[in-house]
Amino acid sequence: MTAAWPDHFLWGAATAGHQVDGNDSTSEISFLEQVRPTVFPEPAGTACNSWEQWQDDLDLVASMGLNAYRFSTEWARIEPEEGQIDSSALDHYERMVDGCLERGLAPAITLSHFAIPHWFAKQAAWLSPQAPDLFAAHCRRVIGRIGDRVTLAVTLNEPDLPRLLSTGGMPRQAFEAQRACIDAASQEAGVARYRSGSIVIPEEVTELETGYIRAHRAAVQAVRSVRSDLPVGLSLAVTDESYVSERGKELAQARRKACYERWLPAIQGDDFIGVQNYEREILGDDGPLVPSTSGPNPRPINESGKALYPQSLASAVVYIHKLTGLPIVVTEHGVCTSDDSVRSRFIREALPPLADLVRDGLPIHGYFHWSLLDNFEWVSAYNRHFGLSSVDRASGTFARTLKPSAGTYRDFVRTCVL
Repeated sequence: MTAAWPDHFLWGAATAGHQVDGNDSTSEISFLEQVRPTVFPEPAGTACNSWEQWQDDLDLVASMGLNAYRFSTEWARIEPEEGQIDSSALDHYERMVDGCLERGLAPAITLSHFAIPHWFAKQAAWLSPQAPDLFAAHCRRVIGRIGDRVTLAVTLNEPDLPRLLSTGGMPRQAFEAQRACIDAASQEAGVARYRSGSIVIPEEVTELETGYIRAHRAAVQAVRSVRSDLPVGLSLAVTDESYVSERGKELAQARRKACYERWLPAIQGDDFIGVQNYEREILGDDGPLVPSTSGPNPRPINESGKALYPQSLASAVVYIHKLTGLPIVVTEHGVCTSDDSVRSRFIREALPPLADLVRDGLPIHGYFHWSLLDNFEWVSAYNRHFGLSSVDRASGTFARTLKPSAGTYRDFVRTCVL
């Protein structure tokens, strides 16, 4: 069967389980947060309490006039111990799917958004020969329960990110800190190789990618074995590589070959490719250039100190479609900033070029803004603010308050004609 795409464009917001749910005790991230040394400044803890307040989240999405919501079905919650299935977790995700549909929201699920079961990490995770079969079983389990009501399925979230970071996006000392964390986890867990999909040892990146590719192919087959017409694919982290010299062009092409072209064999036959874009990198003779953020026309920066280029989204989408030939879903796009006026401007400048591409006939099926909430941002903990809504964690109420940028996004969606 052919993929059953909706007859309308998906305008949505996105979250991920460990980053918003709270009280995750059975994933490898939770374990890594506690070992010493660790790369995490603090544990996720209660996060945004979305496991309890998921209806509030869905109400936020609906109140913005959106028609889709992307969230993850956490493997560690569903199978906290190998072979032991927590049916209450599946019940929870079923309620979420039904809650989406009651509000006119298309449910888009991610089957693995970085966090994995602790027991799987003890078996070397994606590096294990058994990983494809174990992950496929999880996928069949989830799709068997809710696959008849979801709109699309992302198998893996940004499996190219370790390679992308290792080619210039992360300093060497940061990778060494990850090595120390993983070594400490292996010792604490009493195993030879405790491994994670997001906290990575540099020399294992190729082995990890191979494991991810095998797991993705098994997952696609598993999803289709249950629901053959459900659109399924994976998402890639895509930096918009640009250049200002011939040498810069060579560097950009080399990075694209290493980070994106590597995935071409893995995605053959998929129904879409997810694009997750946040930044543009401009390359010169000696590598990345540092754009001017001062002077008469300073370029705004995000909380990571990177200059913002709203046009990077459309450029990344065009490149990935040309590379893969697949339909596109923008599964993540946003900006980390505590200045919400920067986010509003970013949305106003980034979305019109994307809409133009849709009108020009490029097969783009949806856009999901990252993120719905100010959440736990991995090794940055709560020091990065991507949310269209703030969350009052300090008072313990976890009250959500939409920011003006949510209105900017709502107004664009309301007036956009595709």
